[in-house]
Amino acid sequence: MNKEILRLAIPNIISNISIPLLSTVDTMLMGRLSELHLGAVGIGAMIFNFIYWNFGFLRMGTTGITAQAFGKKDDSEIMQTLSRALLVALILAVMIFSLQIPFGKMSFYLMNISSEQYPLVEEYFYIRIWAAPATLGLFAMMGWFFGMQNAIFPLIITIFVNLVNILLSYFFVKILNWDVAGVAWGTVIAQYAGIVLSFFLFYGKYKTHLAQFSQKAMLQIDALKQYLTINRDIFIRTFCLTFAFGFFYSQSSVAGETVLAANVILLQFLNWMSYGVDGFAFASESLVGKYAGAKDQTNLKKAIRLSFVWGMILAVGFSLTYWIFGNELLYIFTDKENVIEASLPFLFWMIVFPVISTPCYIWDGVYIGLTASKAMRDTMLVALMIYILFYFLLKNGYGNHGLWAALLIFMGARGLIQWIYYARKLRVR
Repeated sequence: MNKEILRLAIPNIISNISIPLLSTVDTMLMGRLSELHLGAVGIGAMIFNFIYWNFGFLRMGTTGITAQAFGKKDDSEIMQTLSRALLVALILAVMIFSLQIPFGKMSFYLMNISSEQYPLVEEYFYIRIWAAPATLGLFAMMGWFFGMQNAIFPLIITIFVNLVNILLSYFFVKILNWDVAGVAWGTVIAQYAGIVLSFFLFYGKYKTHLAQFSQKAMLQIDALKQYLTINRDIFIRTFCLTFAFGFFYSQSSVAGETVLAANVILLQFLNWMSYGVDGFAFASESLVGKYAGAKDQTNLKKAIRLSFVWGMILAVGFSLTYWIFGNELLYIFTDKENVIEASLPFLFWMIVFPVISTPCYIWDGVYIGLTASKAMRDTMLVALMIYILFYFLLKNGYGNHGLWAALLIFMGARGLIQWIYYARKLRVR
């Protein structure tokens, strides 16, 4: 079981780590221009996190359903799941294009963007929005590959996309002096390159599954309703999560440009940790789904237990790294001394976060594998209420420390509530 977990987790960790590497490069490029550029790209990226994370069900829901079909050896359902996911991705992309102007204006308002940053964030938003079809299509393809117990293709795709993105962003910003627009166009082009690569990889290994495709089966009402119901609950869960981080950015923006820039950098620390630990969460999605579909209770329990063991080992590694090298890591993101000085008092939170927040990431993987989307939704709603409550209790007396403490409580509460719910309602006896 350890070998099986690592076979899936290690490629996931490598591919996941390349994702914050991209945002790290964007932060480095903007952090050497000005606080305004750094904050603008941080806010712009958060707006798209808000959009795309909310549609993350295209990956998560597809992984769980595909993994269970894989465990049952149901080739028809495997293919129909992918076709339904791509259909939903296309519909959502059309909706995003249609609503981009009102959604953009609402987002700028809610993020408390200053008048100086507004044109930079606006430019970034209306360029990067053109990546929507490719980004959502990649969610569906990646989720399907994970469900098929294939972690290598997502690794290849993710590294390819991020290398293209990094190289183009550097070229556009440093050589062509496009500033914020350069970072945005780098992302757009890289996403389309990634979706083309994913189709080539699919055809190279899984083209025989195309014989199972049926338009009638894809649009079969009960199956489509089940897919949308699972994904509806994941959507609500993810909306709460993106709201929590959007709220964090919004309150950071209210505190001023320097605090916002400091928090944008410190969140990069959390991105590295979360994407690394997610490697084991993704492995648990695939394995839990497979063993649940095969009704193999012994291996199901073992997969859950060992996913937590490996996830916590990695979390401790991140905590030690931030404890020992935290000061030096700040200089990777910016050379602005005032931003670094503003960040230093909050490095303590980076050391604590990995250990406290890792359980909720692993539990997410377990719940996705079990397709327990309603439980994911309910536990997230409770944790979000706890987060907002503690923020308003702490904000006046503790300022930015209160904001970080509330976020930590939110992540810890998620894991604790998920564990309690699993123990009472979902545990395999």
